[in-house]
Amino acid sequence: MGGADWGPVIVAVALFILLSPGLLFQLPARTRVVEFGNLSTSGIAILVHAIIYFCIITILVVAIGIHDWAAPLIAAALFAFLQPGLLLQIPGKHRPVDFMNMKTSFPSMFVHWLIYGLLLILFLVVLNAHLYA
Repeated sequence: MGGADWGPVIVAVALFILLSPGLLFQLPARTRVVEFGNLSTSGIAILVHAIIYFCIITILVVAIGIHDWAAPLIAAALFAFLQPGLLLQIPGKHRPVDFMNMKTSFPSMFVHWLIYGLLLILFLVVLNAHLYA
């Protein structure tokens, strides 16, 4: 895998961790505009965080001057779909897998971060996906 670019993977995983709804903050929250460290999420919060995530990744791509849009698009789509509680939560609270419960926990965040990183490695490093604009 010589010449593989690991930078987008590392940046995307770091942003996934920092912008996961409910870990540091949730925008919008259930009872207020912003809640901090509530370990809960909602569909609208995941959408808002995914938009923030895509904007940050896009700003980085434009600032660096790359014209390959595969990394930000794949990263943003995976960001939305792999948020714990949206489609599934691994591990769940009472079962190995819970579906669409809109809850999260530190163990499930860690597992989802790991899955996210591995899928990004698959798409961006192993399969070497590109989308030039």
